Amino acid sequence: MITKSRADLILIRHAPTAVRGRLFGRTDIAAHIDAARIDALGARLGHMARVVSSPAQRCQQTAKALFGCYEQDERLWEQDFGAHDGLLFEELPDIGVLDSTALAHHASPNGESFAELCARAFPALLEYGRDAYEHGSVALVVHAGVIRSALALVSGHVPGGLAFEIENLSVTRLRCGPNGPVSITEVNRT
Repeated sequence: MITKSRADLILIRHAPTAVRGRLFGRTDIAAHIDAARIDALGARLGHMARVVSSPAQRCQQTAKALFGCYEQDERLWEQDFGAHDGLLFEELPDIGVLDSTALAHHASPNGESFAELCARAFPALLEYGRDAYEHGSVALVVHAGVIRSALALVSGHVPGGLAFEIENLSVTRLRCGPNGPVSITEVNRT
């Protein structure tokens, strides 16, 4: 029996990428799967009513290692960093001077802003939150940007979502109600 008041939308950031030190959004790069970390995380998470992954290879590999089977959803891709995708971190322009609102609306050349990512991801997050409330906890194996957008959705403040650090293989939990996620119960737990 599902206790609806305890239904969670569980967001898991994918395992670290096999190539480090670069910004990856839409570049489809493999994950480095550490079996011991995956096993420990899987044991802590337990059974999910549903598992959904970003189509990115790094997310699919993580979902498969954690849960075996999963669905895919295009809406859960990482932010498109356009011309900056794949660059070394030290090659990226300094946008730290932007205030939080400007940062949320900033897009790399030919890319999308965090606000645009939120507009793309919010409908999926609401849908999966309602599903969790009705049928039991749902795990999403996704990217840092998608997890930040979920935090922005629940907090009602898009720029505020950028204030969170999201580590690889971390867990963020959102409590769900009949209309989707309603509160944040855990962020970036590793």
